Amino acid sequence: MTVNHGPFRVDHVGSFLRPKELVEAREAFAEGTISQEELTAVEDQAIRALVSKEIKAGLKNVTDGEFRRAYWHLDFFWGFQGIEHVQAAEGYHFHGETTKADSALISGKITGFHHPFVEHFKFLRDLVADQDGVEAKYTIPAPAQFYFELIRDAEHVEKLNQVYPDFNQLREDIKKAYLQVVQDLYDAGLRTLQVDDCTWGVLVDDNFLTAWGALQGKSKDQVRAELAALFLNFNNDLYQNVPAGLTVNTHVCRGNYHSTWASSGGYGSIADKLFEKEKVNAYFLEFDTERAGGFEPLAKVTPGKKVVLGLLTSKSGDLEKKEEVIARIKEASQYVPLENLYLSTQCGFASTEEGNILTEESQWEKIALISDIVKEVWG
Repeated sequence: MTVNHGPFRVDHVGSFLRPKELVEAREAFAEGTISQEELTAVEDQAIRALVSKEIKAGLKNVTDGEFRRAYWHLDFFWGFQGIEHVQAAEGYHFHGETTKADSALISGKITGFHHPFVEHFKFLRDLVADQDGVEAKYTIPAPAQFYFELIRDAEHVEKLNQVYPDFNQLREDIKKAYLQVVQDLYDAGLRTLQVDDCTWGVLVDDNFLTAWGALQGKSKDQVRAELAALFLNFNNDLYQNVPAGLTVNTHVCRGNYHSTWASSGGYGSIADKLFEKEKVNAYFLEFDTERAGGFEPLAKVTPGKKVVLGLLTSKSGDLEKKEEVIARIKEASQYVPLENLYLSTQCGFASTEEGNILTEESQWEKIALISDIVKEVWG
């Protein structure tokens, strides 16, 4: 059986809109009117149907749509030993909306043993086992994103310092926990891992950095430089130590919640660290609006690395004009060779269980448009 590893010319970030029956089942479980076994049965059936649709749409790397998660990141954090599910003082603020206040708080030493995502992956793996040329990819949040959650407010920082007064020990335990989960996924058959990361998307936003720096008496440029170095270290602790034969790609995002966004700014201010020094195979990059800036920073991408251009938005069902997307691909090819460019939406269709504001039909129309464009550009 022939299986290549992502990214693929026609690609996607990973999350899909939850079907009505899944939404209702999760609500019923939260209310205590159905059991975990009953919820799992609904999840299983929804994932089977999704995988069938992904394959029918021509996708070569399929996901479970993140259907067993409420969030793209928090559910993964809650799967670590030493982490508890709590309510923060407030949710994360997006443009015009605020998320629920769910968070991850440290309660003890962090380990990655017996993470529930491993069994979730095995279910997905088995669904594509007999599909020639199709692989199961899995998505997890970045180590830097985990650290960012652990310092999100004063309460989090106080608790973190109690459990880990030694920062180096914290960094080492995060590294070991991630590598444990990744090794378990690899042993279960995973060969393409996508690591989703909003931390870089935050570092491009001058407004955020100015506010953060004001609390510490530092300039936004000082804050950006310090956090970029910190986030790079956390991520490369994982990327440089994954099992041989595992392809690791990353997705950089500026926020994707209920069709809203969280940050704004081009890649130029972080290009040296992100594109030259992060040890990944490929970057899924947001380029669907002016908030992401131009393609010029792509000149910093290490030769040989791949770039998946997120030129179509997942936040709206409005279809982009094919000619305009093709023109932008050609523009991007001035900085990264065309053979190293790929195409997707800028983010998933449902980074949280609320999903973006578009229909399921529109979701698949986006995938179909990507396929049409790829055929015209790459043949």
